[in-house]
Amino acid sequence: MSKKLLTPLSALCISMFSAHALSQSSNDDSTITYPSAYFAEYVPITVNDMLNRIPGINLVLNNGGAGSNSSSDRGLGSSAQILIDGKRLAGKANEATSQLDRIAANEVDYIEIIRGSSSDLDVQNSGQLVNIVLLESQSRSTLSTEANATRFADGTVEPGGSLAWSGQSGNLTYLLSGTVATAYEHVESYEYSLNADFSPNDTIAFDRYRDQTNYTLNSNVSYALTENDRIAFNALYSQNDPQTELYRIVTDLNGPSPVVSYEREDIPSTSDNWEIGGDYEHSFNSGNRFKVLFIANEKNTDILRERFLSFTPGGTETKNLFLSTQSRYSERIARSSHTMTLREGQGLELGIEAAQTVQDSALKQGVPRATGGNPAYGGLTPVMFPNANSTVEEVRYEPFAIHNWQITPRMSLESSLVAEFSEIEQSADTNLKRDFQYLKPKLDYRFNISGSLQFRASLEREVSQLSFADFSRSTNDRDDDQDTIAGNPQLEPEESLKGEVTLDYRLPNDGGSLNARYFHYEYDNKIGKVDISTPTVLQSTNGNIGSAATYGIILNGSVKLGFVGLPQALLTAAATIQESEFHDDPMVPVEHGFPPYDRGTYRVSYRHDLPQYRMNYGLTYNGRWSGGRILYEIDNRYNLAVPNNFTAYVEIVGFAGLTYRLEANNLSNHESRPKRVRYAGKTIDAVPEEYEFTRSTTGTSFAFKVRGNF
Repeated sequence: MSKKLLTPLSALCISMFSAHALSQSSNDDSTITYPSAYFAEYVPITVNDMLNRIPGINLVLNNGGAGSNSSSDRGLGSSAQILIDGKRLAGKANEATSQLDRIAANEVDYIEIIRGSSSDLDVQNSGQLVNIVLLESQSRSTLSTEANATRFADGTVEPGGSLAWSGQSGNLTYLLSGTVATAYEHVESYEYSLNADFSPNDTIAFDRYRDQTNYTLNSNVSYALTENDRIAFNALYSQNDPQTELYRIVTDLNGPSPVVSYEREDIPSTSDNWEIGGDYEHSFNSGNRFKVLFIANEKNTDILRERFLSFTPGGTETKNLFLSTQSRYSERIARSSHTMTLREGQGLELGIEAAQTVQDSALKQGVPRATGGNPAYGGLTPVMFPNANSTVEEVRYEPFAIHNWQITPRMSLESSLVAEFSEIEQSADTNLKRDFQYLKPKLDYRFNISGSLQFRASLEREVSQLSFADFSRSTNDRDDDQDTIAGNPQLEPEESLKGEVTLDYRLPNDGGSLNARYFHYEYDNKIGKVDISTPTVLQSTNGNIGSAATYGIILNGSVKLGFVGLPQALLTAAATIQESEFHDDPMVPVEHGFPPYDRGTYRVSYRHDLPQYRMNYGLTYNGRWSGGRILYEIDNRYNLAVPNNFTAYVEIVGFAGLTYRLEANNLSNHESRPKRVRYAGKTIDAVPEEYEFTRSTTGTSFAFKVRGNF
């Protein structure tokens, strides 16, 4: 264990004993409850409207701590942030967070913020949980609707809307919804570059249009078979066709006079995904529980990119690139567990999760050559890559045990042990089969120093999940000079030891919350860029480099401004200050960090409710320290500047009892300004060849929404 980790973990242990010494001073209060009457004066439409009035809710919903599970992870895991009636949804893309804008506010009895851990919970609590408890009724039904339109900076107006029907009939609870949402984007960009001697090289004026609309159908149904038996089913289907067009005007400044060329890219695409899930739970009279759930999903993506070149505006075009990528990603997951009470204050959950994950991918590239064309490659000459077609299948089994111990009324310890047994097999262009076995223990300690102040500490051994896209050749979206990236079928998972210490304070009289978390992670087998160059071609790909570390502090505050005469105003601020480093990266000449821990972020938002006028408004500013992150490749260094964003909205309940909302995005019209240095040879030799400077923006957009419940 590294010295950098020992220091904070020693402090962690000292803090545990200090907290224990204070244990006689106050009472336990691990759950904060907000009844529906708390939100009545705000006239909420959906659960999201209710949650937005709870101080510190952003921290709860975006915990991001060690062990958190996301829809991009394979398998399901034992963690979740949202419960509905104390239960997790058997879904990933169709999970509880996606339901918050679909559940009507008048269906809610109360909302809980759960700060403790217990075997009574349906999931492991990695930080804090939100439990949305619905009204119990023999018959209730609500129809929630929204119609909206968004105007973008180039004058394009795109409509959208949603319809959700939720309610209960006897033992049946249901939610059916459909959504149409625009994802239109127009990016304007201008790049100029200099040669190594700082003489002008070229300029590129760039416009990219993405005309995308997302269509989603969603359903969640649960039925109480008996007082002790419950069954639930979830289903989702979504489709979007992100049609994209791209235009470049390239001016070469190296000759005696500028030479202008025109490039057009046509990128038709299709994408769809579906998911079905279900779960069954039986509660025994002893209080023990048995549950089993399953999930099946699939995502299909087909992208064709063709580039055309001409030397006069609107002139004769010549195709100079054909690039086709196809991908099918599917999962089949089953998870079963039995939860039992060992003795007073102690519970144990034993179970197993099994999953099969398959990704099929295919890449075809055609370029103009004298050897002639192939119709399957857009009439161009095929470029035959190794490892361009791939099927990757993982079969994984994870038996697990989770023990909860309520040591005192205010002190708890949750310990878990997961054993992973997996086999990854790659076939098609490359044939390889590998087996992996890991033990993943975790400790989560909580102590309520007072009814308002909670101390949390966790220590976990984590094994990352490999991205199957890294196994085979794929497209490169970040560098126009390199169309594809080589894959690496020899990748191994990253292993890490993660330690975290958190203090969470709830201000008196629901005045807000303050939270500070220190984290320190140590990695082995960290994935970065490795050199796979040949004598004629410089190449790099993702590979295991070695050890690395990251550490930092995350501060969050959400405070009602009653002390300055604004009891209905809420000021929220967050800041992340972090550092990361590879201990030894043989491809880069300097010590450097890695995403997403290489730069910190900050956020400030202000929300003011005016119940007497049945309206509210708010402002939010998101930014990053130092403006971006640095990515290293075999022959270039890229400063990826992530733009800041300033948003605002105003909302009012008006005609016919409907809610009218006006939103503005990127009000400051902030520009992203990435920079790239290309080298004559390898990056490690640090001999510059070209400097590229880019400015790009999507402009300001405005959205108008009308919502209501019926």
